[in-house]
Amino acid sequence: MIYEYQIRVLPEQAASEQAIADYLSQEKGLNRLSITHVRVLKRSIDARQRTIFVNLSVRVYQNEMPEDDQFVHTDYPDVSQSQQVVVVGAGPGGLFAALRLIELGYRPVVLERGKDVHERKKDLALITKTQQVDGESNYCFGEGGAGAYSDGKLYTRSKKRGSVEKILNVFCQHGASPSILSDAHPHIGTDKLPKVIEAMRNQIIRSGGEVHFQTKMTRLLLCEKAQGTEVTGVETADGRTWQGPVILATGHSARDVYRYLAEAKIEMEAKGIAVGVRLEHPSQLIDQIQYHRREGRGKYLPAAEYAFVQQVDGRGVYSFCMCPGGFVIPAATGPEQIVVNGMSPASRGTQWSNSGMVVELRPEDVEGEGVLKMMEYQEQLERTTWQQGNRKQTAPAQRMADFVNNRLSFDLPKSSYAPGLISSPLHFWLPPFIGKRLQEGFKAFGKKSHGFLTNEAVLIAVETRTSSPVRITRLPDTLQHIGVRGLFPCGEGAGYAGGIVSAGVDGERCAEMCAEYLNAAPL
Repeated sequence: MIYEYQIRVLPEQAASEQAIADYLSQEKGLNRLSITHVRVLKRSIDARQRTIFVNLSVRVYQNEMPEDDQFVHTDYPDVSQSQQVVVVGAGPGGLFAALRLIELGYRPVVLERGKDVHERKKDLALITKTQQVDGESNYCFGEGGAGAYSDGKLYTRSKKRGSVEKILNVFCQHGASPSILSDAHPHIGTDKLPKVIEAMRNQIIRSGGEVHFQTKMTRLLLCEKAQGTEVTGVETADGRTWQGPVILATGHSARDVYRYLAEAKIEMEAKGIAVGVRLEHPSQLIDQIQYHRREGRGKYLPAAEYAFVQQVDGRGVYSFCMCPGGFVIPAATGPEQIVVNGMSPASRGTQWSNSGMVVELRPEDVEGEGVLKMMEYQEQLERTTWQQGNRKQTAPAQRMADFVNNRLSFDLPKSSYAPGLISSPLHFWLPPFIGKRLQEGFKAFGKKSHGFLTNEAVLIAVETRTSSPVRITRLPDTLQHIGVRGLFPCGEGAGYAGGIVSAGVDGERCAEMCAEYLNAAPL
């Protein structure tokens, strides 16, 4: 027999299958010896009151074992002799586009400017050691994209554009824990995600596709036909050409791509972004605040998360990409830049918790003209931050309460940011549009959550890569570029996604529309 229950239990009662089975036996009158398996379908934590509960949706098997797998498998056929599609970028948008193309019977050729996940990891370590950034292999460029080594959070509010469940199941099929299917805020972890990405790449190759690293696209191959301008492939930095319609999934930091598209008069538009800092607290303090108890998370609860939002002078101030039990990392993609981001291992077990704290910035808030003005604003702020950081990856930082009260920080707390911090008056040199709103936002957050506004926390500058600064315009019904047939702008870099899962969803949609385009093309 199989039963499903919605239960509300204490954390220790939700800690294991055995503990859940014991609870069900006591509360639902089930014979404990007959319970052969318990599967958690959904899990969320309710920490709004002092007594913390875990809400569970469970499937209980009595006197039988489950026959089905915990996730839905996708079949990937051999496409080695099939029609070719060029996928530019091996981030989540590009990888999911490639896998979906295989499902649909097309052969993807994935071109990635950076290195594979293992070689890329070596270059990341060198950032701290040498204070230098490899412009082609860093926290944003390389196999897996910006998410591979910057957390692997899978939570998304985007439910309308495609199947989030499909994306999560594909991750499970390639090695992710099935717990991501049940957790309210699923997370793979920076230490686990690279192996999953490698498995996805190996599946592409097994099915007859190709994946090429250190192969940077430099231009699109365009031709004029009766129906208008059409893309026939791409050229790469080594002079090679690759033929086929193009799914362009280059990520939100490929500024050379944006410049090329602007020069080639490929239609784009400036898009709003969010800019601010990384805010890092001791994780124990965040646990105490969020769980309303001195002992913090204790034995049975995960590192606590938070989310804040406040309107200040007509613009949103909000937390972004919260990383409980994580690290702050150097995410620049070139020289004379400081950019920070956050990540967490699967255990979320470090002594720090961090989040982006950012201010909404719209195109009308920035002086200048042209589709690249938001990108240029990012660049200028990152350069200013680099100068404040002694022209290294040493990041300028300030204690939180000092920042709010316009005071210098004479010392800084211990931080997870490996390249090091330098005390700096962020309140003085951050653009007032950003700095003043952050100050007011922090005051509001401190009132909502007692103890959050504290000098135990440190602001680390500067967080700028929250999303793409442009949108590459496309037709809503076909997802093709509005002026170039056969070009499918995809994911975060094109301005149509905001995270791993939404980029994966958009990648699948672009693959489906590319298949329709090829089916309709004349022989």
